[in-house]
Amino acid sequence: MSTTIPFQAVPVDQTDVVYEYGPDSVPDPAVPAGRIEEIRLTDSAIYPGTTRTIWIHRPVALPADVEAGVMFFNDGWWYLDPDGDVRGGTVLDRLAATRAIPPLIGVFIDPGVSEEGGQAIKNRNVEYDAADSRYANSLIDEVLPLVRSRHRISEKPSMRGVCGGSSGGNAAFTAAWNRPDAIGRAITFNGSFAQMPQGNPYPTLLADEPPRNLRVFIHAAHRDLNWDHAEDNWFAENLETASALARAGYDFRLVVGDGGHSPNHGGVLLPDPLRWLWSGPVSA
Repeated sequence: MSTTIPFQAVPVDQTDVVYEYGPDSVPDPAVPAGRIEEIRLTDSAIYPGTTRTIWIHRPVALPADVEAGVMFFNDGWWYLDPDGDVRGGTVLDRLAATRAIPPLIGVFIDPGVSEEGGQAIKNRNVEYDAADSRYANSLIDEVLPLVRSRHRISEKPSMRGVCGGSSGGNAAFTAAWNRPDAIGRAITFNGSFAQMPQGNPYPTLLADEPPRNLRVFIHAAHRDLNWDHAEDNWFAENLETASALARAGYDFRLVVGDGGHSPNHGGVLLPDPLRWLWSGPVSA
């Protein structure tokens, strides 16, 4: 079936670009809100001394006897908040009700927090910007068992995905890259690849290493930080990561939006990346 997209003029000034949410990001009185359980992880062996809050979202439309997939969302409450920029729980409820995605449990994980001198210290950039496997391991070895103890979930890597924005986008891509044995799908909105401590490693890694079984959605904003600079260009690093995926033959989608480093466009897009991400098999 062909799709006709109406003409939209390219904005000259992108300083005030705001995208409008579609129906899948708005609660429907006919679609019951999913059940949400809030839990705390206080004994992380991977990030000692940190605690984090996790929300497990199960759509009402998901039968209890089904082995569900799992979709991790970084920056947990920012992505779950029904009045926020992303509205992940609402989107999962709407897509589950129409069977637009396979049965999925949403796992929304806040970054860790430690305490020093009576002050809360956020561990977000330590966890999200690193290129190693620690964050992926924390999802698989510490968070996933908590989900498994409460719900029937699939053990197939192709039935697990991870989503995040900005540094959380780095973490999403990095988790799937380092643990393709456990995570097969990733969504990154406005990834902050440019601020990874040793620079963006993925153009080189994608060119040099054997392909992983991954399906990846990448979003970039045309006016992201330093978009017209030779160095530290957040927009260009997303494009270069996408180019490397293309040269390496991965199944991926790239969407470029207007505006700056904002969660708005990724949040508005979320229903479609989820549909696409789960519409086909992972491939290398």
